[in-house]
Amino acid sequence: MTAPLLVSAYPVSPAHAQWDPVLESELLPALCALPGVAGLEVPWMGGVHPHDESWFLAHVPAVPLALTPIPFVMGRVSQNPAYGIASADAEGRTAALADLRRVASDAARIDDETAAFVAVVTLHTAPQVAGDASSLRRSLDEIASWDWRGAQLVIEHCDAAVPGQPHEKGFLPLETEIEAISDSGAPIGLWLNWGRSAIELRDADAVTAQIAAAAASGLLRGLAFSGAAPVAGPYGYAWIDAHLPIASTHPASASLLDDAHVHAALAAAGDVPWLGVKVARRPDDVTAQDAVRTVVRNLDVVRAAA
Repeated sequence: MTAPLLVSAYPVSPAHAQWDPVLESELLPALCALPGVAGLEVPWMGGVHPHDESWFLAHVPAVPLALTPIPFVMGRVSQNPAYGIASADAEGRTAALADLRRVASDAARIDDETAAFVAVVTLHTAPQVAGDASSLRRSLDEIASWDWRGAQLVIEHCDAAVPGQPHEKGFLPLETEIEAISDSGAPIGLWLNWGRSAIELRDADAVTAQIAAAAASGLLRGLAFSGAAPVAGPYGYAWIDAHLPIASTHPASASLLDDAHVHAALAAAGDVPWLGVKVARRPDDVTAQDAVRTVVRNLDVVRAAA
C-alpha cells in the first residue's frame, strides 16, 4: 500500500455511543498501531470532541488526523434546510461559513496543543435544497483564504439528491462540485466515500465509474472504503449511511462493497494521496479489542488489493 491510510475512529468506537474514556484510550492507539495505518479520521461536532475536549487533547495519538464536521452539518441541516456552504440562501451560507471558521480554529488548537496534526479537513456541500455551484464557489474562495495550518481541504462527496429516490444526505452532484472547485481555482480537492457513492448510484459498477471520473478531474485526493446495502440488515434500513463493512468480512451485512469492487476502486482512483477505511463496529462489538478486530478484517482486504 503506497498511499497513507486513515481509519475513521468514531463509527468503530463503542465509546461514541456511550462515553467510555478507558475504552477509547485503549482503542485509538491500537488503531494507529495496525500495519499500514497512518492516522485517524475524527469528528468535529461543534468542538474537538463530542464528550470531553480536555480528554481528547491529552490522549489523541501523535498521528495525522482528518477532521470531519459531517455529523455536525447534518444536525444543522435538520434544523435549517437552507444551511450549507452551497446555499443560495445568504443566511444559511453565512451560518455554515461561521461554523467552518470554528473548525479552522479547532484544527489550529489541535496542532498547537497536541503532538497530532490536522492533515485533512472535509467540507460538505449542503444544503439539501437550494444549493448551486455559484454559491459553493463563493464559499470555497472564502474558506481557502483562511489559515488552515497546511491541512488539505477536500469536498467529501456525499450522496446527491436523485429525483424519485430517498436520500441520506442529498447534497450536490459530483459534477457540480467539480465545476465549483474548477471555477474557484482554490487549492481544494475531492474525497470520495465508496458507500456514500453507492447510496446515490445504487450500483456498485457505477461507483467505480464515479471514482474514475473524480480521478480524471485531477482533483481526487482521497478514497475511503465504506459499504452500503440495498436491503435492510444488521446495520439498519436499506441504503442507510451506516458505514457497512466489506462484504467478505461480514456477509450478513449484504454490503455491495465486495473484494472485486475494492480492487476496481483502487484501480480507478490511481495514485490517490490518501486512502481510508471507514467501517462501523459490528452490532456485537463491545470492547476495544472487538472494534480493532473489525477494522483489521476490512483493512486486510484493502491492503491485499493495494
